[in-house]
Amino acid sequence: MTGRERFYITLKFVEPDRPPHFESMFELEREAFGLSFPDRNSWAGCTSKEKKNKIAACCEIYERIVERFHWDALLVYWPWSDPEGVAAVKKIFGDRIAIGGIIGGAVHAIDTIQDWMVFARNLFENRKLIHREAERRFLVASDLIGRMVDAGADFLFIPSDVAFNGGPFVSPVDFKEIVTPYLSRVIDEVKKNNAIAIFHSDGNLMPVLDQIVECRPHALMSIDPMAGMDIAEVKKLTYGKMSLMGNVQCSLLQDGPKEAIRASALYCLEHASPGGGYIFSTSNTIFPGMPLKNYEYMLAAYQEFCAGRSGKRIDL
Repeated sequence: MTGRERFYITLKFVEPDRPPHFESMFELEREAFGLSFPDRNSWAGCTSKEKKNKIAACCEIYERIVERFHWDALLVYWPWSDPEGVAAVKKIFGDRIAIGGIIGGAVHAIDTIQDWMVFARNLFENRKLIHREAERRFLVASDLIGRMVDAGADFLFIPSDVAFNGGPFVSPVDFKEIVTPYLSRVIDEVKKNNAIAIFHSDGNLMPVLDQIVECRPHALMSIDPMAGMDIAEVKKLTYGKMSLMGNVQCSLLQDGPKEAIRASALYCLEHASPGGGYIFSTSNTIFPGMPLKNYEYMLAAYQEFCAGRSGKRIDL
């Protein structure tokens, strides 16, 4: 079974030979390979030749990540939200793994608000402006979705942090007016282009989980345990409607101890993988400063789980 097949099967709520695994970002390339992604600020204004060279440098690292950690999918995060990067990566991997592109800023979210005082005032006094901006964001996202799919994207990752640890950034009633309709349209646009939609948000989504399910994304990531999201509970509420990705606690991967990393990984696998509908990953990313050995320890727990079910060892 290829990684791409494994990715698609689990989204149909069928158990693959093992739960698919990938991370939305891996930024320990120096520690793992002695290589570095181009500086994130260096893409703007570069020439066509410079961009081609930067993309080639990214692709070399992506190949090493997929080979070393046996990823079943790859989200092209450098260059950010760029169809050229997706096309280059798709050319390398073909249909061996699922390839994804980023559709950022598609809806109102914590990361899109520049001035909270202005946003709060408009929320109470001028919602037309909020809706106008939401419509603009949808149109920009819609155009990018088409270009990403044309470039070869199998799935589109929609990162929009709409919640803090204490709950959504607006009340569930306001969320239903200014977020849900537009998120639903973005996801519909992804589906019209025959691609997979994965919606990402940190924070406690429980007060608006029903609304996210109504938007019908294929999967939701990150199921944030630091915000109290219990993947066992979320699985019961969403199974058959929306797949899940994530929930291995990032703070444990940062600080340990190893026993807690193992427990978090196995909890996710044992409660979320039965019946399909689960992609194994951390609750956020493999971010700079995280000890590489801790990610490898998380993968050792994954290997243990998979071997216990199939009797076959996965060499990572």
